[in-house]
Amino acid sequence: MPIATVNPANGETLRTFDALDEQEIDRRISAAHRAFRAHRTTGFAERARLLNRAADLLDEDREDIARTMTLEMGKPLGAARAEAAKCAKAMRWYAAHAEHLLADEYPDEADVKDSGAARACVRYRPLGPVLAVMPWNFPLWQVMRFAAPALMAGNTGLLKHASNVPQTALYLEDLFSRAGYPEGCFQTLLIGSGAVEAVLRDPRVVAATLTGSEPAGRSVASVAGDEIKKTVLELGGSDPFLVLPSADVAGAARTAVTARTQNNGQSCIAAKRFIVHTDVYDEFAERFTAGMRALTVGDPMEDSTEVGPLSSERGRADLEELVDDAVRRGATVLCGGGRPEHLDGGLERGWFYTPTVLTGITPAMRIHREETFGPVATLYRVTGLDEAVELANDTSFGLSSNVWTRDEEEMDRCVRDLEAGGVFFNGMTASHPALPFGGVKRSGYGRELADHGIREFCNTTTVWYGP
Repeated sequence: MPIATVNPANGETLRTFDALDEQEIDRRISAAHRAFRAHRTTGFAERARLLNRAADLLDEDREDIARTMTLEMGKPLGAARAEAAKCAKAMRWYAAHAEHLLADEYPDEADVKDSGAARACVRYRPLGPVLAVMPWNFPLWQVMRFAAPALMAGNTGLLKHASNVPQTALYLEDLFSRAGYPEGCFQTLLIGSGAVEAVLRDPRVVAATLTGSEPAGRSVASVAGDEIKKTVLELGGSDPFLVLPSADVAGAARTAVTARTQNNGQSCIAAKRFIVHTDVYDEFAERFTAGMRALTVGDPMEDSTEVGPLSSERGRADLEELVDDAVRRGATVLCGGGRPEHLDGGLERGWFYTPTVLTGITPAMRIHREETFGPVATLYRVTGLDEAVELANDTSFGLSSNVWTRDEEEMDRCVRDLEAGGVFFNGMTASHPALPFGGVKRSGYGRELADHGIREFCNTTTVWYGP
């Protein structure tokens, strides 16, 4: 993929960028290594001052960077503004909490006395330059949930962003520079995916974090494993959305529409498989389908737009293949199922797809197994909780899950048995700086956010003091 800004609303190439050559990549890695030696010695107060300043600048820039994100990957402008605000909030949260999250931990002296120690503690120390390989779907938030904790921990960052959001990537480097971070603390590497391996193998780069596809995660993890370097992976998801008899069906259906179509349906944690108990299936299906059908598809720069284009022509083609395969094998289209009609003003050349609901899904269909990255929902009818849990777990992914029920026993059962990194009851899966985020199975490993996220790229050091 060329490094370029291509407007997905009309297919127009707006700017292209040259990839960095080997000499410039080496210079930037050296700068990150030098910056780490100084940054690691700064106190939490200074790190917090810098991060809070960056958050203030981001608030000032919100409208401009929101428009840049929308222009590059097509998310509705209102969602882009909200993403920028969420990033600033997370930055301030880590600025306020990092010192506490990374405070020395002291076990009871009586517990360590038989080791010969007069006292002992655990200290969290930064590792060094960390490579972040990030996706286009949340081009600011995906980066910030790594950058804010990593910088507060004393690490430095090297960002390899998706090739279709280069202006957002360059903005992030500029943001931290304007906030006063020393040269090399956070840098953007405009490089293609083929250059990632060499960066990760460089001995000055100590670890990597990746959010993206399963093949990309496998590639980075294999190189890092060969180099014995730490990685955190957040990969795909096919999150279940269970609706059980005691649920608020109307509320579940309203939330389901948002959960499926947030970010134009291009979110790893978007609910994708809607598993509904037969007692409430008909009501939910009617409400959910009506809600999906009523969504406004159009220019993402317009505040009235609820669903914009997919990020790329290839992404739409992949989605179309999944839907067409399901229909050929007997699935029923309750709404949508194709490209929208009656778009004008150049939007007819954009990569739009109508919000779609499919039912009658069987294991023979690709869509039963593969992640749908776009506004397409699959709807299943089940007769009980056992069947619902079994179907929810019938996937190679395990990122998050949603369950709608008022029954406490059902809640306990779902927490125990659902194979996912999160279980959200009577609400929509979302990431928050105070809560750990990540998955199991082929959705990856490790955690972002909260105390878990800031400690992922720290050296957990045992400190032992003799008598």
